[in-house]
Amino acid sequence: MTGDILTLNCGSSSVKFAVFDAAHPKAAARITGKIAGIGRAPVFTARDTEGPLETPGPLNELTTAHTHEDLIARLLDWLAQHHGDQPLLMVGHRVVHGGKSYTAPTRITQTVLSDLDALSPLAPLHQPHNLAAIRAVSARQPNLPQAACFDTAFHRTQDRTETLFALPRDLSDEGIIRYGFHGLSYAYIASVLPDHLGTSANGRVIVAHLGNGASMCAMRQRKSVATSMGFTALDGLVMGRRCGTLDPGVILYLMQSKGMTAAQVETLLYRKSGLLGVSGISNSMQDLEASNAPQAREAIDLFVARAARTLAGMIPAISGLDAVVFTAGIGENSAPVRAAICAQLDWLGLQLDPKANARGDVKISAQTSAVDVLVLPTNEEAVIASACRTLLAT
Repeated sequence: MTGDILTLNCGSSSVKFAVFDAAHPKAAARITGKIAGIGRAPVFTARDTEGPLETPGPLNELTTAHTHEDLIARLLDWLAQHHGDQPLLMVGHRVVHGGKSYTAPTRITQTVLSDLDALSPLAPLHQPHNLAAIRAVSARQPNLPQAACFDTAFHRTQDRTETLFALPRDLSDEGIIRYGFHGLSYAYIASVLPDHLGTSANGRVIVAHLGNGASMCAMRQRKSVATSMGFTALDGLVMGRRCGTLDPGVILYLMQSKGMTAAQVETLLYRKSGLLGVSGISNSMQDLEASNAPQAREAIDLFVARAARTLAGMIPAISGLDAVVFTAGIGENSAPVRAAICAQLDWLGLQLDPKANARGDVKISAQTSAVDVLVLPTNEEAVIASACRTLLAT
């Protein structure tokens, strides 16, 4: 199987991509890159195994007028012109929501695309852009196979009681249940846990995926037992712009007493809340940590408190705790946030090594800690590439 696999992860303002050799499952990506600032002033960056790449040709004059579809078309042209020494065998996409029907990586057909489009209201910040990328590739190269890899799929190992809301049964049967997200990230962490924890990898582990979007997953036998996100990616932890867990009565009040429409409430909860809403300054943890404003401190404190409480609340689902893993942008890069969360969990016998935490070592727990604490970079692209290799072989 000689050729490449392209992975695409499309968000509201960015496209992350990677190119993998289809014949070498354990090899790192040959090329990685990102188009950031879509809708404002797009910036394209890429690198191979030797360092940064120049971006001549179709990607050297990006403007605010370029859509996701246009940019992906230009990306395909750039790859073909400058890095097309091997044929492209498949494009794999991160798709946030697979609903009840899609629980494993799936080849894209028109029927699949229509089914996934119907789930867009459950992930309005992600699903439409994920599907736009699929359509953009089809328009440019209609015969190129594509695959969808779902963030929700990893959590389908959970017991039914973990997926239920206390709603009438007909609504649960209809699909109004807890799905969970960030599954590609959790799948990657689960795959590398034995490298760092040995036999304890199959024990009681909670992974904290802390970034602009944030959630936690409690694992046993490296499978999802419980997670903090639910029906949509709005639930659970405080996030960059999303509110996380919210009394549903607040939504009723906003609509009935404040006269807000459903669209206005959606914008408020998805785009104007979280760290940005509480601080009034930024959705970036890095910006808030650099600020002296009391509102910034309050936003960080709320993020930390919710994270510590959520982590502690997941322990009963796995009957104890052997290890905590921090990953994603904040989890991997903010030593102060890791320290603050762990400080609220010291009653578990969890103790950090301050120097190891400051350095961002893989293992940051003290030797005397009753719980191992790790910092592991996630790699969703590698999970997508692996799924594509499996689909190509069948």
